[in-house]
Amino acid sequence: MFLDNFKKLLADDMAAVDQVIRTRLHSEVVLVNQIAEYIIGGGGKRLRPALVVLSANAFGYQGKQQHNLAAVVEFIHTATLLHDDVVDESDLRRGKATASALFGNAASVLVGDFLYSRAFQMMMEAGEMSVMQTLADATNLIAEGEVLQLLNCHDADVDTANYMRVIHCKTAKLFEAAMRLGAILGKTSAAEQEAAAIYGMHLGTAFQLVDDVLDYSAEEAKTGKHLGDDLAEGKPTLPLIYAMQHGTAEQAAVVREAIENGNVEQFGAVLEIIHATGALDHTRQMAMRETEVACAALTVLPDSQYKQCLLDLAHFAANREF
Repeated sequence: MFLDNFKKLLADDMAAVDQVIRTRLHSEVVLVNQIAEYIIGGGGKRLRPALVVLSANAFGYQGKQQHNLAAVVEFIHTATLLHDDVVDESDLRRGKATASALFGNAASVLVGDFLYSRAFQMMMEAGEMSVMQTLADATNLIAEGEVLQLLNCHDADVDTANYMRVIHCKTAKLFEAAMRLGAILGKTSAAEQEAAAIYGMHLGTAFQLVDDVLDYSAEEAKTGKHLGDDLAEGKPTLPLIYAMQHGTAEQAAVVREAIENGNVEQFGAVLEIIHATGALDHTRQMAMRETEVACAALTVLPDSQYKQCLLDLAHFAANREF
């Protein structure tokens, strides 16, 4: 029900965003067009660009610049996906073969670079220093988050604080930037821009926490990825960290070994331990707390259908099953 209302409310704006995306994707290099079209056209929630549109409308912006900046955010996000799949050696995303599996690692990395550089061309066209600062800072922090996650792989001693730092950099920062961009377009005060950013940061954190839950609980057909991928990549996500902290010594040893060796053959045993320790419920509860903080930040906004959509989106984020 929420998703239907969400899509209906933003239908015209998101159609305009898609038009910008397809126009600005064009390159004289055929392979760039092929890979960019494959990944952009591959589905996905378009959540980050939608946040730019929602925020701009909620803060009373009436122009068309939000469509361009929403496309910029989508390009940055898509570039990170292309690079992620190479680093993670993933062969499935959204139920389809990844670009790296289909076109090769070298092509995927280079087209990711093309998308980054095209995004920076477009943000320069906005001619707004605060827009450029927001997106430059976000892009830099995302890259740091990727490196932090790489360093954490196969490290069973990663604690909750370190894990949350990766989430804030790698995932939540672009949510934060998307919301801040809409507030900037609305010519809002520094306090209002900060409130928008807080909402985005905590919403993005909730989304990633639930993604980590779904890696151990969802149906593959719904998520479009292999269950246990995080374990195979040796990623110490919160369900695993919590299970090690609250399980028996024997249970902790099983989870530790699986993380350190990326032992997906232990997925069944690890899954049992995760359920026995309540790790998934704990992670969901953390996601719900994040959305409560996100919603509280929106008190600065006047009531509107866009504000209500942001509130509903936060609740959806914490409770979704896909």
